[in-house]
Amino acid sequence: MDEDRTAGLEVASAAVCERIRASFDRQGLLSHLGARITHIGPGRVHLALPSRPEVSQQHGCVHAGATGAIADTAGGYAALTVFPEGSEVLTVEYKINLLAPALGDHLEAIGVVVRSGRTLTVCQLEVYGVREGDGTRRLVATGQQTLIRLDAAAQ
Repeated sequence: MDEDRTAGLEVASAAVCERIRASFDRQGLLSHLGARITHIGPGRVHLALPSRPEVSQQHGCVHAGATGAIADTAGGYAALTVFPEGSEVLTVEYKINLLAPALGDHLEAIGVVVRSGRTLTVCQLEVYGVREGDGTRRLVATGQQTLIRLDAAAQ
């Protein structure tokens, strides 16, 4: 299903994909939540988070904290795809609107760069609840974030 959603989208270079995946693999929270990268393109990253009891809230929906975490992360890595090698990224702020209960077999978070500057970058965030049986997708959250580019050597 993920391959169908990303068919036709531009894919980032092998070097950028390797850099993004290596960084993602160091993320303890995302590993703990069970999230994975499903697409890396120039200025665009998709993540998937399986719905399971460990990421749910008391009503059975995916918790807003998990929804926000994958949205923030998708945007952060989208920004990192357009930054030069040796750069890192940190979120300065993000706002998310929860539009509907986060239901489905998994959530798909999409981060897209709106504008990238020398220091600050703005990304659009969307999260969908996806039913794998029929491929139904429902927008459950939307947001925007601002990120700052840092030199890895300066950290």
